[in-house]
Amino acid sequence: MNQDICKPRREALFELMKINDALILFAARQGQLEKFKQDNNFLYLTGLDIPHAIYLAFKGQNAISEFLFIEHSNPEREVWEGKKMGKNEAAEISGISRVLFLEDFYPILSQYCPLISHIYSNIGVQALDMPLSYPMFRLIPVRERYPQIGIHCITELITPLRKVKSDWEIAQLQRAIDVTGKGIMDIWENARPGMMEYELEAMLFYRIQRSGLKHWGFAPIIAAGGNAATLHYEKNECQIDAGQLVLMDVGAASLNYSADITRCFPINGSFSERQKAVYNSVLHVNKEITSMIAPGVKLLDLHLKSHDLICEELIKLGLIKDKKDVNKYYMHSIGHFLGMDTHDLGGRDAVLEVGNVITVEPGIYIPEENLGVRIEDDVMVTSEGYCVLSQNIPKEIEEIEQIVKASR
Repeated sequence: MNQDICKPRREALFELMKINDALILFAARQGQLEKFKQDNNFLYLTGLDIPHAIYLAFKGQNAISEFLFIEHSNPEREVWEGKKMGKNEAAEISGISRVLFLEDFYPILSQYCPLISHIYSNIGVQALDMPLSYPMFRLIPVRERYPQIGIHCITELITPLRKVKSDWEIAQLQRAIDVTGKGIMDIWENARPGMMEYELEAMLFYRIQRSGLKHWGFAPIIAAGGNAATLHYEKNECQIDAGQLVLMDVGAASLNYSADITRCFPINGSFSERQKAVYNSVLHVNKEITSMIAPGVKLLDLHLKSHDLICEELIKLGLIKDKKDVNKYYMHSIGHFLGMDTHDLGGRDAVLEVGNVITVEPGIYIPEENLGVRIEDDVMVTSEGYCVLSQNIPKEIEEIEQIVKASR
């Protein structure tokens, strides 16, 4: 990521701000002996993958004032932590010309506070029974000394920008999806009855790392048998028994852009007749909903249609007789926006636009049969309708069985 990508994003955001509004974004903190992952909004607007930095912008009557505050390099710590990014490099990557050190943040902010009406920051959701987020903590002096300044989460301001993906962003998502697909294929080719769920997780993470990516997009779900009926099962600690269907809800991240793919496969190589029937029901809904995607379509309407289709399938499967019972076996929405956050900015009542990327993930979960099926694809909205970014990851029963059996 560089200034050619980030500067236009900041300029577009400034257009949405009012005169005397300020923007203050805090980079993620670096935990000791932890792999660093940048705050998404900070990375989106600055392109900088460094901890502890702060970005400040003020929209005046006639000009935008921008500042970047970074850590000092400490020669005594370099042997432990390596060198810190310098001012020139930070300015070159971000396109922010005024780069100062962190101790200058409050003095500079103090000069602007008498002029500021609103501050937009990455404060996150502030639960009353939890400690303040780090950004909210750093803004305490502003709240105490300038109570007239409104402090808002940046989400409401930045959502229209992050919802619509550029070609560069689509390329990152496609890379994450393709690597995830290769990892799924690795699992299909190497998984055997008796393995542990975490062994399958390890195969995929090996593929992610050897492909040059650093992170999962989210905690992976590898759920065998009845575990797949728990929607956010994340323990991945059980043995996979012969005859079980394995659900994998997984996604690599490329420069913080997350894939989100779900595939199911039989550990023996062949679906049982019941597994096949449930799987085909979910696959039918997956395809029907995907075919509806186009600019102007409401995400909520996709969900309501999936609800009706799942009802019909559950009745065919003999699981329910009355449509009001659908929530017993289908409890979640049909999908969500996808991007830097796995559940990206946008909202479930949004109207689809060209450049949106959403998931389509119907499912049927039958705990009494130790069975859960979800099939999830990542889909881009185009001017003609849609493009399935995960189309190269097989999902037809015949294809999956052929891949798994061939490895035997």
